[in-house]
Amino acid sequence: MSPARTGLVWHERMMWHDTGSGASELPTGGWLEPGRHAESPATKRRLKNLLDASGLTDGLVLLAPRPATIEELGLVHAPEYIERIRELSLGRGGDAGGESPFGNGSFPIAQLAAGGTITAIDAVLDGTVDNAYALVRPPGHHALPHRGMGFCLFANVAVGVRHARVARGLGRVAVVDWDVHHGNGTQAVFWDDPSVLAISLHQDGLYPADSGLVGEVGAGDGVGATLNVPLPAGSGTGAYLDAIDRVVVPALEAFGPELIVIACGFDAGALDPLGRMLLPAATFGLMAERLLAAAARLCEGRLVVSHEGGYSEGHVPFCGISVIEAMSGLTAGIDDPFVYVAAVPGQELLPHQRAAIDASAALVAGVPR
Repeated sequence: MSPARTGLVWHERMMWHDTGSGASELPTGGWLEPGRHAESPATKRRLKNLLDASGLTDGLVLLAPRPATIEELGLVHAPEYIERIRELSLGRGGDAGGESPFGNGSFPIAQLAAGGTITAIDAVLDGTVDNAYALVRPPGHHALPHRGMGFCLFANVAVGVRHARVARGLGRVAVVDWDVHHGNGTQAVFWDDPSVLAISLHQDGLYPADSGLVGEVGAGDGVGATLNVPLPAGSGTGAYLDAIDRVVVPALEAFGPELIVIACGFDAGALDPLGRMLLPAATFGLMAERLLAAAARLCEGRLVVSHEGGYSEGHVPFCGISVIEAMSGLTAGIDDPFVYVAAVPGQELLPHQRAAIDASAALVAGVPR
């Protein structure tokens, strides 16, 4: 099988989004010694550097992102919120809400992140590429219509999906979010929208607390178009692949999307400081392979990946390489120095994990047809 034409959205400017100093995810001050904020450019830049150093970039189609317009951001976000971020960005910056610090000049950078996801979607819909990876920053899946949250300013994936629906005329779009934290922002945007299937796989009760429960299935006409798979802490490859096979893929097949968008966080990786899951890098590629196969059956292969969280500066680049290898059919030819993670006890599917997945699998019958 010949390699796919895989697009890569990248711009160094997105690495200049300033989250200030921190003690991991917390602001410094008081008794917290200053350090680097968890949402730093290091993980994304190191992924791009590894793509370049391995030669894998040469086999990809580079896509230059363009900023999302105010009107495009307004497909999801309230005008007063957009204006507040713009004004603060002209000065010293501020906090978008819910632990989302930003500095001077972050507004146009956040426009570029949302616009980069739109760029990837347009390139796939136009047939310029077969699939695309948007390596964007800041992340977006926690951002709510009226405020930021969890390091996110604008809802990159939600803005891209609304663009696909409104500007490109797609009738049905599916979002699969495998970030270790619940995709609460995406869920909120599409809560009562039957045209968007929003699926989130996440660590149960991690962030936001009491969010992403199995019983959260949408409202009104959108009942059944929201699916949550809250996995127990300590879940490994077996649990994640079982969730993909028994919840995600059957839900996609029932829904019949015209485009699949993955909100791709790597913080379910075993070495992540903000999650408590066990995934090795290779498992992210295995999940991507399953969704690529589903996209080939359901929507002519149209699949877009938008980068979200992941905070291990060493591990994230190898997780990203695994996904991009699956998307492109190319091989980077590098050795994963963290391959030992795959042998950590607990990678197999355990009974309590299967029971949690059973609860979500039972809801697939309610997905809008």
